[in-house]
Formats: sequence, C-alpha cells, structure tokens
Amino acid sequence: MEIGKLIFEAMNLLGLIQEKTQSPEEKELLLAAAEALRFINTTGQQYDFEDYRKDLGAEGPQMVIAAFSTREEAEAWLENHPKPPHTASVLIADEYHTVYYWRDRNLRRMPSTPSIEYHLEEMMRDGLPPPPVATFDTREEARAWFYNLPERPSQAVIQLGGEPYLAAYHRNINHLAFHPFSLVERLKEWRKKQAEDPEPQS
Repeated sequence: MEIGKLIFEAMNLLGLIQEKTQSPEEKELLLAAAEALRFINTTGQQYDFEDYRKDLGAEGPQMVIAAFSTREEAEAWLENHPKPPHTASVLIADEYHTVYYWRDRNLRRMPSTPSIEYHLEEMMRDGLPPPPVATFDTREEARAWFYNLPERPSQAVIQLGGEPYLAAYHRNINHLAFHPFSLVERLKEWRKKQAEDPEPQS
C-alpha cells in the first residue's frame, strides 16, 4: 500500500477504535498515536517513515541518524544543532552512542551505549559468529566490495584482517560500519563486573 494511503487509513482506524474505547487513558494513548502519524504526514516525512519501516523488516543493527569519525566532530554537531534529537543513536568511529537532549535546560549528552554488542551477541547464539561471506585484508577492500554489490544488504558477516566482523549498512545515511565480534567479550566483562559489584562506590 502506498505510504500516504497507509498513514491515512491507519489514522482512520485509530479514530474508530478511540470512539469505541471507554477508558480515558486509552483514548489519550490512541490520540497520541494518531497525532504521531499526523505529525509524520504534515512535516513531509512520509518517505523517511516508509524507509524506516523497511529497515525494521530487515536484519541489521539499530538504526542511526548520523556517523562521525571522531568524538570532537560529534560534539561539535550536537553543540551546534538547532533542534537536537532526543534518544536517537549515532555512530562515533563505528561505536554506538545515544543522543539525549533536555529542551527545558538545553542540556545535551551523548554517552556510549552497548547496542551493537547486544546485536552481535544475539547473532552468536551457538557461541560462534555466522560464517563469513567474504574475506579481506583491509577495510578499504571490504568497503569497495560492499559498495559494488548489486544490492547492498543491511548486514553481512565478513573476515577482516583475520577476525570476524559485521559489516552493517545504514541506508538512511549511506554509511558502512564495521563491528568486530570481539565486542561481545567486552559485554561479558561488563556483566561480570556488574555481578561482582552492582552498586557504585561513593
């Protein structure tokens, strides 16, 4: 179904459900959902929403809205952003960070987050990464191969410099990220420390 028609019919359905709902709390939730769709429609973000829904149906790590080579570049972007996003993900040197913005205080933060570690762990259900589809010595070789594919997948397991990596393609910003499966070990270490000392020391 064409995205504009899909949004219109979804809004109508929410309206019909709201009319039959007795709970004021549920009515408010349904109204908020309809208003979110109306916001997408009136701000011209229909195609962005359509692409987002397509990405949700594809295997791959969490979506990001921007990618930076260094922390300094990311900090400058966030500091100068006229309307910073809130709880969106960005990549800094291919590591996940979450952008937080509290408008009432103009407070902006960008801590790292283990999103990719959880995704890699999920892919290693049997304790090993999936078999690689290609092997490369350098990132440049891997990047050239990936961008020359007839259709770029959301993710592909490759061998890079002798180690298993996930090559993750973020279509919305045309960025190819490389994530080593060894990051899962870092997640295991973090969990171990949490189990040994769950309460922060003052």
